[in-house]
Formats: sequence, C-alpha cells, structure tokens
Amino acid sequence: MNKLETQINGMTFGLETGRLAKQASGSVLASIGETVVLVTAVSSGQVKEGADFLPLLVDYQEMLYAAGRIPGGYFRREVGRPSEKETLTSRLIDRPLRPRFPDGYRYDTQVIATVLSADPEVEPDVIAITGASAALCVSDIPFDGPIAGVRVGRVDGSFVVNPTKTQLAASDLNLIVAGSRDAVVMVEGGADLLPEQVVLDAIFFGHKAMQPLIDQQFELMRLAGRPKRVVALPDPDPQVRQRVTELAGEGLKAALNIPHKMERNEAVTLVKKAVKEAVAAEFPGHEGDAERVFKEIEKEIVRAMIFQERRRIDGRGFGDIRPITCSVGQLPRTHGSAIFTRGETQVLAVATLGSSEDEQRIESLGGEIFKNFMLHYNFPPYCVGEVRPLRGPARRDIGHGALAERGLLKVVPSLDDFLYTIRVVSEVLESNGSSSMATVCGATLAMMDAGIPIKDMVAGVAMGLIRGGDEFIVLSDILGDEDHLGDMDFKVVGTKDGITALQMDIKISGITQEVFQKALIQAKEGRQFILGEMRKALDRPREELCFYAPRITTIHINPDKIRDLIGPGGKNIRGITSACGVKIDVDDSGKVNVFASSGEVADKAIRMIKELTKEAEVGQIYEGTVKKIVEFGAFVEIIPGTDGLLHISQIENRRINDVREVLNEGDKVLVKVIEIDKQGKIRLSRKAVLQGQEGHKE
Repeated sequence: MNKLETQINGMTFGLETGRLAKQASGSVLASIGETVVLVTAVSSGQVKEGADFLPLLVDYQEMLYAAGRIPGGYFRREVGRPSEKETLTSRLIDRPLRPRFPDGYRYDTQVIATVLSADPEVEPDVIAITGASAALCVSDIPFDGPIAGVRVGRVDGSFVVNPTKTQLAASDLNLIVAGSRDAVVMVEGGADLLPEQVVLDAIFFGHKAMQPLIDQQFELMRLAGRPKRVVALPDPDPQVRQRVTELAGEGLKAALNIPHKMERNEAVTLVKKAVKEAVAAEFPGHEGDAERVFKEIEKEIVRAMIFQERRRIDGRGFGDIRPITCSVGQLPRTHGSAIFTRGETQVLAVATLGSSEDEQRIESLGGEIFKNFMLHYNFPPYCVGEVRPLRGPARRDIGHGALAERGLLKVVPSLDDFLYTIRVVSEVLESNGSSSMATVCGATLAMMDAGIPIKDMVAGVAMGLIRGGDEFIVLSDILGDEDHLGDMDFKVVGTKDGITALQMDIKISGITQEVFQKALIQAKEGRQFILGEMRKALDRPREELCFYAPRITTIHINPDKIRDLIGPGGKNIRGITSACGVKIDVDDSGKVNVFASSGEVADKAIRMIKELTKEAEVGQIYEGTVKKIVEFGAFVEIIPGTDGLLHISQIENRRINDVREVLNEGDKVLVKVIEIDKQGKIRLSRKAVLQGQEGHKE
C-alpha cells in the first residue's frame, strides 16, 4: 500500500493505492477531509471491433450511505438512471481524460468513481477528476498524464482553491479547472457577471494551485505505477494512403468549399463512397485504412483553408458571427416563446410559469434540494437530418442544458421578487454548431416574452481554435465542422457587463494564457453583437404576464387562523381549491399565495379564504348563532370558530332575570363587538344594536 498527502486550502488531499480494488487495472482512494472517493480504471485486452473512436466510459456515482442517508422510493437503493449531478460529474471527469489517450487507441476502457464518504463541506467532484487521473497513471493503461482538477472560488475579491461549501456560498465564482503540468485542458463553471480578466486570472490561479496534485501523482507513479502496456497502433498501408490521397484530391476540396451544411455533407459523402469503393476493389480488407486516411485529409484541407487562404468554410472572417434572426410570441397558448436562428442553427425556446408545487425536488448527498428554475435541452434527430429512436436526453443534452441554465441563473429574479417556478425548454430545430449557445439566446427572449422580470439579457457564443506550430487562430461562432476538425470548443455566456458561465474542451495537449485571453476578448465582441441583434426582437421583459400564465395573489392572515383555513383533515382548503380551480400555498407566518388561472378566479378564492379567516373587530355588528346559554349570559359564534360572550346585562334594554326569556340555543342574533381584551376574549352586546336601531327610527 502506498499513500501520499499534500495540503490544499488548509485541508489534506490524500491519494492511496494498493489496498482496495486490486483486480482493477488501476485503483486509487482519493480524499479531502472526510470526503472519500474510490476511483478505478480498467481497459480490456481486446480491440473493440468496428470502433473508429476511443471507447471510453466514465461513470461517477454518489452512494447515499456516504452521507449516512437511506434512499427514498420503493426500492430504497440507488437504482435506475444516474442523477443529473452524477451525469454532469461523469462528463467533468471524461472531458480532460479523453484527449490524453493515444491516437487510435481502440480498447474498451472504463473509469468508475464512487463516493464512499461525504463531508458536507467538501464537494467530491474535483476529487474524482484527480483520482481518475491517478488511477490511470498507476495502471498499465497508456495515458498521457497526470492531470488534476480543482475548483476556484472568489470570496471578498480573493481567489480560493477548492473552497468549502460555506465559502462557496459567499463566492461570486464557481469554476472547475483541469490541467496538466504545462497547460489548462478543461474549464467549466459559472460567474456572477465578472469581467473577462478576472475569469482569466481565476483559470490560471487554479492551474498554479493544482501543481502539488500533479507532483503527488508523479510520485505515486514512481512508487506504485505499473509498466504501461505496449499497444500496436499501426499506420495505414502506405499504398492505401497514397491511393486515397489521389482519389479524394480535388473532389474533397471542392466539396468542403460548399458553404451550406447539408449540401456540403452530401458532397463529402459521395466523394467518400467513391474512394472506399475504389480502395475495396484494389486493396480488399483495407476499407478501415481508407476511412482513417480520408478523415485525415479532410482535416488537413479545412485547416489549410484557414491558415493558408485565411478564410473559413462558409467564407466568414475569423471573428464574424453568422446572420441572426429572432422572433418572439410565436406560440399562442404558451406563456412565452422565441425562435432564435443563427446561420444553420435554430432553437425554439418555450418558457412556462408554475407554482411552488412545480419545483423540482432532488435527493442528494446533502439532503433534499428544491429548484424553482429549470432549463431542459432537447436535441431531436431531425435537427441534423438523422433517423434514430427517441430515448430521452443523452449525457451531452443534459450537459448542454446545465451550461445554459447556469448562464441564465444569475439574471433570474429571486423568489422574494417573483413567486413563480420557471421552466424553459429548448427544442433544437436545426444544428450546425453551438446549439447550446443558441439555447441561451432563445431562452432569454422566451422569458422576456413571458413577462419574467429578468435582470438583464444574456447571450452566448462558441469559440474555436486552429493551431499550427507556434501560430494559432481563434474562430468566433464555430460551425459543426470547425468544432469537429478544430482543436478547441470554448463556450462563453454573459450579459453586456460580464460573464455568467463558460465551458472549454480541447483535443490538444493544453491551452496557454495567450490563447485564452484572445478567445475571451473575441467572445466578448461576439456576445455584444448577438445581444444587439436580440434587442431588435425584444429589448426588455413585457410589462404584463401572458394572458394564459397563472396569476399569483398574496395575502396575509393571522397565523392562529391557519388551522381554520386548512380545516379538519384539510377539508376547508380542499374545498376552495376544488370550487375555484386554484393552488394555495400557506406558510407558518400566515403568508398565503393563491395561484389562479385568472384574476377573477383569484378574487373568488381570496373571498373564501377571508371568510374562513376573518377576525372580529371592535365596533362591528355580526349576525351570530347562540351556541351555549349559561346563567350569566350566552356564548355566540359570530365567525366560524370564533365565539364571544353576550352578558345577560347586554341582551335587552331592560333588566331580565333569565337569558331564556329572550334567547335559546341555535337562535340567530345581531350583536356588536364592544371589547376584545389582551387575551383575545370578545365581549358582545345585543343592547347596543337595539339602541342603534331605535335611534335610526327616530
């Protein structure tokens, strides 16, 4: 067993190997404080047949026993689909690892990170990133590591590495940075409208702070690392390479010069088909080599077009944004809708308002979490001209939706200012690059169309990178092909004033500070242009909610009257909701929110609520019911559940000896409230009502 420790933000970061899960190719127990994550890595000895990609599967799982909790539901165990948090963390681990495997590595490989113990102050996600790298480093799997992951916060203007949850609650930045010894390889996170320079400084603060974790892994490899397996990654047959180059030639170059995606893809497919058929006839069994060489040539042509001809596939300049059109209010019965089109990427965003009953309830290691703002991203097959079954959101879809949600969260009004639960759904209708950033733009317009008082407009843009030697070119608003054939996908979301979210993935060894700086500056210019185009459709939230949106009316009642509103077994409140078709929320302070389909319905429900919860007022006359007669008077119910004492001296204008001379139990009687003492006891008078009536007659 080997165990190494280092210090991060005053806490001990531990890496241990050789004690648990020894049959895995590599196994590491990673920990900070009392949060412990077991990470294993296994790679098969057989090449995955027909795979033209790295068959890497990363799974992150949070076991509720880690926090001393038993799962809810019928099964009382962690079953079914992974949670959204688990899916997003799996992606966080996968993205910095994937580019570090050798080109052409086609062996089934799996990394599993399991949270075994959870300190409520320490997030396990960044621990799992470093643990995954360490497990691969000590294994026999070929992996160009190590890498490490850290979280960067900013509290009172100072950066904090791996902040605790308490520190993170006071932070205006939540950024996860993964990197190697020399460069940053992945960025994911959100910011509270921070300037580009602050975000840039945070990224490289994180890169510097992770270096002890890199050193720790190098030492663990020295102590416990296994020899890396020798993997034969044969180059394509030279004759096949030469023949594919001859056959593709000018035909592929001409196809890649077609600016429209579908026409370009069709032309490239025809060229590829002809090349593969010719190779199959001349070199039987080498179709796989032909496919590989064809992709290499395709990549070379596009990159040469950018570097040598200084132009992009669709003819734009490097910093140009594709043409944008926006429209709002396109769907008559939804609460808010918008269509955002940028080039050949198009998104329909729909905003829906609901009550607190519509909040999302999430079971997590820290207990139940309630979300009143949700953004869901759908990527149907028709948006890219494909045919495949609908099977719910993929990991990519969940990740894109989470990025857009994070980018918008900072401008969504708080519950104190806007009582509604908000759900936005993005339907991607066409896709040719950065549908997640189009989702941000469309969602902003849809919420404003619904009348949601967002604090500012938000837009997003995706940046690309083509690097050749020491030269690099940053591309704004990248196409799908530029993403596929380029070296970076860097998405930046923000308002006119600052950044709210960002995400970066790369296919090369890392990104330098110079590249980051240029990309952020160029992204800001693109974002300002997009915001200007969006303002042409709608420049501020509508003054009123959509006619079909539910109405929320708030009133306050005496907390002592809550039981009267609810009634025995909930009878009273159910009666109101059934009669009026409304939703009613009551809190312990006596605040009552009524969610209704219209103002008229809300008024009816409020009248019924007030009738049940009204209180006696001094000087008011009530028609009450005699509930009980005693020797010294009668107890009269003037409001349901509220009785007052009608003393015998206050029954008539004359002296009476027996209450029953005038009243009997069950009689209806007009009485006036003449006093409510400090204990809430009510004194009534029938005599005052009779005197008033006589005076009125006179």
